[in-house]
Amino acid sequence: MEDLHVGRGVVIPARELEVRFSRSGGPGGQNVNRRATRVEVVFDLVHSPSLTAEQRRRAKSALRSRIDSRGRIRVVSQDERSQAQNRIRAMSSLRALLARALRPPPPPRRPTKPTAGATERRLASKRIRARTKRSRARPEAD
Repeated sequence: MEDLHVGRGVVIPARELEVRFSRSGGPGGQNVNRRATRVEVVFDLVHSPSLTAEQRRRAKSALRSRIDSRGRIRVVSQDERSQAQNRIRAMSSLRALLARALRPPPPPRRPTKPTAGATERRLASKRIRARTKRSRARPEAD
């Protein structure tokens, strides 16, 4: 098995990933009954030496609903009929989860004021619209 390249220089060595195989449920006939095609990949997020303390904190915060009591993330794939395809899907799913979790937050929004020209254009269009509506009104009876 090869290392998991998450992105931005983050690489999870294969020795940190626990991969288990079992029989898959669902359709597939005899193939499902005989082959262990279900793939489960487990990554110990809390104790991983591959992540910095900041990356670990960010990932724990972003993935708190997916982390078990021992600090591990578990990804399961059983959609494909072959073990190899399920392994590829599970690894890419774990890669996507970690990449999304490790992405730095966007910078805070800096509040801005509309330019003087934009304010003037907005007020001018409001005056034109008001004049149009005023012209549609019924004339007042004297």
